[in-house]
Amino acid sequence: MMNRELLSPNSIVVVGASNDLRKPGGKILKNLIDHNFRGQLYVVNPKASDIQGVVSFSNAMSLPNVDLAILAIPAFACPSVVDILAREKQTKAFIIISAGFSEESHEGLLLEQEINEILEETNGCLIGPNCTGVLTTSYAGCFTLPIPKLDSHGADFISGSGATAVFVMEAAIPMGLTFSSMFSVGNSAQIGVEDVLEYLDENFDPVNSSRVKLIYLESIQKPEKLLKHASSLIKKGCRIAAIKAGSSEAGSRAASSHTGALASPDTAVNALFKKAGIVRCYSRTELATMGALFMHKKLEGNNLAIITHAGGPAVMLTDALSNGGLEVPPISGQSAEQLLTRLHPGSSAANPIDVLATGGVEQMDAAIECVDKELDNIDGMCIIFGSPGLDSVEPVYNLIDEKMKTCKKPIFPIFPSTTNAKEEIAAFLSRGRISFPDEVIFGQALIKARMTADPSIAVSEIPESTDSRIRKLIDQFQPGYLAPVQVQQLLDAAGILRIPERVVNSYEEAVSSALSLGFPVVMKVVGPVHKTDVGGVLLNLNNHEEVVDAFDKLMTIDGATGVLLQPMLKGRELFVGAKRENPFGHLIMIGLGGIFIEVLKDVQTGLAPLSKGDIAFMISQLRSTKLLEGVRGQQGVAVDKWIDLILRVSDLVLAAPEIAEMDLNPVMGLKDRVVAVDARVRVEK
Repeated sequence: MMNRELLSPNSIVVVGASNDLRKPGGKILKNLIDHNFRGQLYVVNPKASDIQGVVSFSNAMSLPNVDLAILAIPAFACPSVVDILAREKQTKAFIIISAGFSEESHEGLLLEQEINEILEETNGCLIGPNCTGVLTTSYAGCFTLPIPKLDSHGADFISGSGATAVFVMEAAIPMGLTFSSMFSVGNSAQIGVEDVLEYLDENFDPVNSSRVKLIYLESIQKPEKLLKHASSLIKKGCRIAAIKAGSSEAGSRAASSHTGALASPDTAVNALFKKAGIVRCYSRTELATMGALFMHKKLEGNNLAIITHAGGPAVMLTDALSNGGLEVPPISGQSAEQLLTRLHPGSSAANPIDVLATGGVEQMDAAIECVDKELDNIDGMCIIFGSPGLDSVEPVYNLIDEKMKTCKKPIFPIFPSTTNAKEEIAAFLSRGRISFPDEVIFGQALIKARMTADPSIAVSEIPESTDSRIRKLIDQFQPGYLAPVQVQQLLDAAGILRIPERVVNSYEEAVSSALSLGFPVVMKVVGPVHKTDVGGVLLNLNNHEEVVDAFDKLMTIDGATGVLLQPMLKGRELFVGAKRENPFGHLIMIGLGGIFIEVLKDVQTGLAPLSKGDIAFMISQLRSTKLLEGVRGQQGVAVDKWIDLILRVSDLVLAAPEIAEMDLNPVMGLKDRVVAVDARVRVEK
């Protein structure tokens, strides 16, 4: 839907332009003029013949043909103007600044729909309404300030909020971050965040396009499109960071399973971003810092050197990096000894490398050269250099600029003296460089970027025969919780190994089934959803008498419709769950069972479909993953079998999207197999 007329118009008309710079129509025109739009500029205002030096037309019909129209007029007047421009003046792109549309009323929604119908008929595109505008390297079509430096290799920024876009750019500009484009999509009546990302992907130029994308979202309307094009851009060499606002919930939702209690729309956002390779941010400063970080060489390892003349910031950065999974390894041996000979007495080469407050260009040069050329175990360096306000630090900043051109390892400059070294920092940034004012915020961003995995787009490989069996069953089942026998049928159809079990309704059946399964057995009430909460699970039953007593006790529980018997297995309790979270699809959740899910919430979440690699990574991220290896004489778990079971759950929910919630809890992990012990499935049609 986006087109050349929107991105690089030859002519622009501002409808509702004004001489009053306090009005959007006035400020848009001024920004276009001040930032040297090179095409033909028109304005429409029936009350003046001249607006800010531009000849004014009294109405849209009197205009010549024009590529792009920016509307800053009342909402009710917009459809008729769009109709004239689109049909009579060959206008193919529109930015509607005006509010008063779907964000306010049903009548406003109807206005949006009317405009969309016109543009669909005339093959036009729309940004907005209710937005702040668009910035590209061709024009500054917004009514807000600041206008950042526009550079084709700067960041592309897409925002669902105009005000937030302003605030993010305000945070980014002092660090030196430039922008290739900014799209404030407002109500997204036609073009939303996902659509802009789609255009950037499909028109990506490896030579001329920006490789940094920043996104602010308040809702995700098209998760499949976001996943497809974000992952595609990242695979092309781009890096993407995004804020999805609204991560908390005003109250706890009623949930009938562990999966339902643990899953949420925000969990789905995390899973989607993880699958796409998007770095998730939670604040404007973090997003701006991430964009600035992305403009530097990518850190390819986990080991960093810190070069500083100030001990405190270096210690704080060391703490931040170390606590987040990156390393600041000690430096010793011949390289450290030789470096010390080039530094002032009292300096340290241990890492952090402290050149002292008296250190200057020579000492900084020695430290950088040592890290870049002699320390093979170091992957990058952070340089913290400020000023107490005595001497200019410009020579050191000039050196850092030159070293960033020649060093093979990435250099991250952290300049905390935003007041004392204000002029020196400005000179550094004027060369196209980017610096960071706060070492801890930088460190946290570096950790998050480094720990974000590459995109992973799996495809279900469920055999057609298996899919057919699953579909046949699902089509027969009624909505609601499936009966135990139906759950068994579904697991068997999906190839999910389960423990043998019998559902009985009499003492005689209970004893006969126990003999068939073999003692000891487990007996569970059938009927109540949360069996454990009502005392509906009895373990280690070893003889006829215990089975009879257990049957009698379980059948007295309110809501009991029968009793389920299983052989008693001893192993590591695991958990696998699935939940449909529209519009994202199915979340697959895994973890260790028992206390690890109930209390510690040690759970990892992925978005179906999953690959074996995805699942192995999820397992590796569990805090309790070491327990799978076996500790203190306990046997380990056949992790490969657990991966296979999780993969089958992922395939199952794709074959049967009607599954709303599914709990396999516990799944018993043994050294040679992994077996589903208890399962609950709820179907919605």
